[in-house]
Amino acid sequence: MAAVGYVRVSSVDQNLARQLEGMKLDRVFEDKVSGKDTKRPALQEMLLYVREGDTLHVHSIDRLARNLVDLRKLVETLNSKGVIVTFHKEALTFSPDQSNPMSVLMLNMMGAFAEFERSMIRERQREGIAAAKAQGKTTGRPNALTTVQAAIIRERAFAGESKTKLASEYSVTRSTVYAVLNNCSERDI
Repeated sequence: MAAVGYVRVSSVDQNLARQLEGMKLDRVFEDKVSGKDTKRPALQEMLLYVREGDTLHVHSIDRLARNLVDLRKLVETLNSKGVIVTFHKEALTFSPDQSNPMSVLMLNMMGAFAEFERSMIRERQREGIAAAKAQGKTTGRPNALTTVQAAIIRERAFAGESKTKLASEYSVTRSTVYAVLNNCSERDI
């Protein structure tokens, strides 16, 4: 019977320290990725690791899943393996041998709120991008090459120079060089 922890933050620069701080755990699985789905390396590893009689400790419901379907499926999967799931912030525990209707209701409500919050974040992000574009600001990653550099690379590549050499000279990847070559029209040649 192991005490297992699962902690998650959405990006690499965020800190995991406050989650499950001070708890004595046998093993902790850490993800630094979005909770939008269950395709997370540490989550998948944890699901394979836990055994009957283990207790999974999670700081809060939204750390385990950001949508209600995934949340319910994860808790059900863990319980079917004989694993107890405890959410500390919400003070909810789900065990395989008992089903508390109030806990199930709270899980569904909190999961729905987490899903709603994620939808609102995505909507605000789309609005921000649209507003930036309306103001004429560019969004996304900046181009690796200027238009002049791209033209020179095209000219030299079509003259027979090595694409690997050109990529190295301009400090870009070969795929960037090929993208420059693929994005030119007949009149550019």
